Amino acid sequence: MGTDTDVPVAPQQKQARRAPVRDRYFDLLRAVALFRVVLYHLMGWAWLPVVFPSMGVMFALAGNLMARSLKRPAVQVVRSRMRRLLPPLWLLGVVGVTGMVLQGWGPNEDGHPGWWWFHLLYWVLPLSDPPFAESVPGIHGILGEDWAAELGGPLWYIRAYLWYVLLSPVLLRALRALPWLTILAPLALSAAFQFGYLNLPGERFPSALTDFSTFGACWVLGMAHQEGILKRLPRYVVPSVAPVIAALGLWYAFREGFKTGYDLDSIPFAQAVWSFATVLLLLHVSPSWTEWPRRLRRWDRLITLLNSRAVTIYLWHNVCILIAATLWDQLWGFEVMYENVPWLLESPWPVLAIAWLLIGSCIVWFGWMEDVAAKRSPQLWPDGGKRTAPKRPRARAAHRG
Repeated sequence: MGTDTDVPVAPQQKQARRAPVRDRYFDLLRAVALFRVVLYHLMGWAWLPVVFPSMGVMFALAGNLMARSLKRPAVQVVRSRMRRLLPPLWLLGVVGVTGMVLQGWGPNEDGHPGWWWFHLLYWVLPLSDPPFAESVPGIHGILGEDWAAELGGPLWYIRAYLWYVLLSPVLLRALRALPWLTILAPLALSAAFQFGYLNLPGERFPSALTDFSTFGACWVLGMAHQEGILKRLPRYVVPSVAPVIAALGLWYAFREGFKTGYDLDSIPFAQAVWSFATVLLLLHVSPSWTEWPRRLRRWDRLITLLNSRAVTIYLWHNVCILIAATLWDQLWGFEVMYENVPWLLESPWPVLAIAWLLIGSCIVWFGWMEDVAAKRSPQLWPDGGKRTAPKRPRARAAHRG
């Protein structure tokens, strides 16, 4: 009597099995995280990272993807991830560093010419934060004086991401051997920094290690979700435990001055605990959509675009916000505007709209580098809008989607 393995499988069926299936729930989380980052960096509302801790979510999703990729040889996966991550940074560096040099930044900026040249290597391999000018003239009416600092602001994320990528093979082995000890270890490290049990000399390495400990648990949680570790827990455990952990993080944030103008970024341990709890809940809910629910189908192209250009958006959004704000401020020079609609000039919402228009232009001008890095055909606007209905496969052709 035959078994299922005796049934011949058509080539197109084998191809369908190998084709990667996107988790649209994760795509939605990544898109919301990106929008929240832009909104927060413009508005500065301290409660936004509490409502949705974007960085923890983004690292968790990246950790999940990394664990799935590590079913292949580790060296191959790490090389592939670095290839996807670094070229968009290099393009930013070509534009940004050239602009800073043209505006007076150079080897004598900090009195140590040799170190200046050495630190430029972090624009090539960001094991530490790439350097940028503290003060440059900018472009009057278009680009504010602190544009270099705004350009350098998001680079910590690239550095932290690179650390996680390089350490992921070790983290995955540890996760399989000692799951919960590995998941909770970054939180313990964050507590050691916060409460003074661990103090390291210098600035660069402690800064990198602090960020690693702050969001490391989220990265490992993403890996644990991919490995099925979270699914082994009884369904009632996460909804029962996560709110308690979140309350602990929020309590500590208020204890450290959250009410008086500080945000979670200023309190790394509170950020670590709150992000961990929120990510734990979001991964627990995880419906694993292979197709959009009906209510979300209208957002498919926008969410696809945000996911396709996530690195470009994150790298360039601060500069876009600065340009938008600088341009909008020029309207104060028109008497008819400040006399009749001063409330409009003071409103941040037009600046947000302009910022997103500029982000859209960066997607067109710079986003193609993400395609080149991923060895895909470059696209100017990859929102999936040109998809066509699948054709019946021919016996003589087998193309990857």
